[in-house]
Amino acid sequence: MAHIIAGIDVGTTKVCTLIAEVEEEEEGSPFVRIIGIGDVPSKGMRRGGVVNLTQVTDSIIKSVEQAERLAGVSISKAYVSVTGTHIASISSRGVVAIHRRGGGITPEDVARVVDAASAIAVPYNREILHSIPRYFVVDDQGGIQDPVGMEGTRLEAEVHIITASTPAVNNLIKCVREAGVEVEELILASLASGEAVLTPAEKEMGVIVADIGGGTTDVAVYAEGSVLYAGTLEVGGEHITNDIAFGLRMPFSSAEEVKKKYGHSLPDEIPEEEGVEALVFGEEAHKSISRRFMAEVIQARMEEIFELIYREVQKAGYEGLLPAGLVLCGGTAELSGISKLGRRYLNMPVRVGRPSGIHGLVDALGSPAYATAVGLILWPLRHRPYKIEAKGYTWLGKIIDWLKSFLPD
Repeated sequence: MAHIIAGIDVGTTKVCTLIAEVEEEEEGSPFVRIIGIGDVPSKGMRRGGVVNLTQVTDSIIKSVEQAERLAGVSISKAYVSVTGTHIASISSRGVVAIHRRGGGITPEDVARVVDAASAIAVPYNREILHSIPRYFVVDDQGGIQDPVGMEGTRLEAEVHIITASTPAVNNLIKCVREAGVEVEELILASLASGEAVLTPAEKEMGVIVADIGGGTTDVAVYAEGSVLYAGTLEVGGEHITNDIAFGLRMPFSSAEEVKKKYGHSLPDEIPEEEGVEALVFGEEAHKSISRRFMAEVIQARMEEIFELIYREVQKAGYEGLLPAGLVLCGGTAELSGISKLGRRYLNMPVRVGRPSGIHGLVDALGSPAYATAVGLILWPLRHRPYKIEAKGYTWLGKIIDWLKSFLPD
């Protein structure tokens, strides 16, 4: 039986709402068909954070209404992306005892050990966004991905914990609720993008995903099938546009237009005499500007972004340990020559990641700019089974299970 899932990617430059119809196939993997898209300019966001509640709410309302009209259904809840330089991550370990005999480790035991590993001191103005298990240890056997059913007396887990600023999160939730939609779950943008553009082999071998949005660049490092590090850089595509606007003395809107149409990351591939028509300050009509000079401006800023991404990898301690290289997504990843420049500058494999794993309106979502939006739909389908078990196992649940043990079969 099909059910509806919605995702809202609230970015600095656009708000994208996706509505998907999900069916379970015979082999158990979900069949995801996109039936609605709402893509509108974002107002009231700066560098991943809300700066004007009314404008952000209005943008979300327009995006949701557009997607609902196309899908022919209304949504009441959605998975929502979150980003910003307030994001931080840390690894933690926890251990629990397994007292029962026979039957092996249960999902409840897994939830207990993840809860134990997640029990870290968090400042009053921060909250845990994700607790993602990296691996488990049963007695002395390590490197286990799924311990359910295994026999043992001691279960240990290492989890990667991602935290966010509580005020920033609450402001985003308030905007979504004011738009008439409840937040099903907040999902870090880089993790959502990773679900949409990375292959299982890349995650296993070691890879970086960098989603270069309008105001920020979200970075996540994967290895051995799970996330090892996540962070956000305070630089994005708008900085490239600003550089072009200042360098060529033109309005921001004109700089954005020529960047999208004629932008290139490699000046040496552009003939020196090639020009493009653009509106500049002090001129009543369009004027020819040097496309090669614009490419030089773009190259300089992109090399800075690559350098910052590399420093994040160094900070995380995984320099030289990621053979699958770098996967770029976000609207800026559409710049011509960007992957080639990345390979030259970083001396590692670099490719542009495009969303996969979906059906339906895929032609409209083939751009790397929609990686986060598509990932918001895929994330709960791939991670929800664990989260249902984990969230559902409370102390009340333990008491109920204990009382049930006295009832006759």
